[in-house]
Amino acid sequence: MKNFVVKTIANAGALAVAVWLIDNITLTGDSTGKEIATLLLVALIFGLVNVVAKPVVKLLSLPLLILTLGLFTLVVNALMLLLTSWLADKVDLSFHVEGFWTAVLGALIISIVSWALNVVLPDGD
Repeated sequence: MKNFVVKTIANAGALAVAVWLIDNITLTGDSTGKEIATLLLVALIFGLVNVVAKPVVKLLSLPLLILTLGLFTLVVNALMLLLTSWLADKVDLSFHVEGFWTAVLGALIISIVSWALNVVLPDGD
């Protein structure tokens, strides 16, 4: 359980950095508390998308992953970010990613920041 909380916090931090750096990734709220709550909920959705949908998409795109020596993973991550944005809209959360190329840049930032935070934050295992 501790590992799940740590990974969710790392995802929330990575999403916050992406929202801060990229104008076309937006997260709005009436107050700072609501923005943080929205960010944590979006991080939960992002984590669920990465656990459920990402393995299926990676398996189906395995030939492209091999052909591009893994670079297609960035496209898969961008698609997961767009799916997270779509799901957040469906549950009425104020998180939105505008366009595919914005999602690619956001996925790159989220991957780097998430990796760095997972190195720094303690592991619950």
